[in-house]
Amino acid sequence: MRAAVVTEFGGPEVLQIVEVPTPAPGPGEVLVEVAGASVNFADVMVRAGLNVQYGATAARGQFGLGTDVAGTVAALGAGVTKFAIGDAVVGTQERLDRPLGTQAEYVVLEDWELASAPAGTDLVQLATVGLNATTADQALDALALEPGQWLLVSGAAGGVGFFAVELARLRGLRVVAQAGSTDEKLVLEAGAELFVSRDEDLVPTVRRLVPGGVDGAIDAANMAAGTADAVRHGGAFVSLLNSAPQARRQVRTTNLAWHTDGERLTKLAAFAGAGLISLRVAKTFPLEQIADAHQALAAGGLRGRIVLVP
Repeated sequence: MRAAVVTEFGGPEVLQIVEVPTPAPGPGEVLVEVAGASVNFADVMVRAGLNVQYGATAARGQFGLGTDVAGTVAALGAGVTKFAIGDAVVGTQERLDRPLGTQAEYVVLEDWELASAPAGTDLVQLATVGLNATTADQALDALALEPGQWLLVSGAAGGVGFFAVELARLRGLRVVAQAGSTDEKLVLEAGAELFVSRDEDLVPTVRRLVPGGVDGAIDAANMAAGTADAVRHGGAFVSLLNSAPQARRQVRTTNLAWHTDGERLTKLAAFAGAGLISLRVAKTFPLEQIADAHQALAAGGLRGRIVLVP
């Protein structure tokens, strides 16, 4: 089978598509025939060697690429009863020790890393849900806001930020969305009540719209204190990029490290199947054009995810 790997670190030019044996699932594992695998910043971290640089994993000769996947069960390891061959599934994997990732023709995951795909859902589109929607939902859990409270989402038109707006709406939260000026209609339709353009001074604008400050904030744009200062005394703040500032004014701050959660993903996939959250595919690329996919990601301006199709 074909799989995307890196054997040296650098720019998109180091990405390789190699022929490797199709893996066999061991006990508790599932072999998935990949329909789509989205491209995320997590893949850039692998490609650039940042996980090794930061000590998240040891150096070795080969790293696989890909965290998100949607596809069809091709084989089952011993003891797997949750799925059957032919089932449509969606999943995420966060282990950095695996020599292959989801950007391949087939991938082996543990059964708890997978969730059933809703009937009739386009699997290429569903490949955009795992990492981003899980991160957004876990961020909302970390904030622990009550229905009717105010939430600020910076970077609200991006992959995680947009899911945060939609999922916050489902939780009964009132959302202030910050994004580019051309994204106002998009984020308001997603469920935001108020909009702040990226061209405006965020903190005074938010505090004018919500006197005293919002109850919580999700910083999906790496604005750090530029977002946290819009939170009221005693509120909560979550950074998605490990940039939470020192806590002040009794604001509870969290640097969120997302984690694989098959049970949560089952819920989120069901939301997608019911049209409650959006499946946004900006571009698709054949697996062989992975370097072009990384270049498109670096260029920015996407509204939706890039998906690799084997």
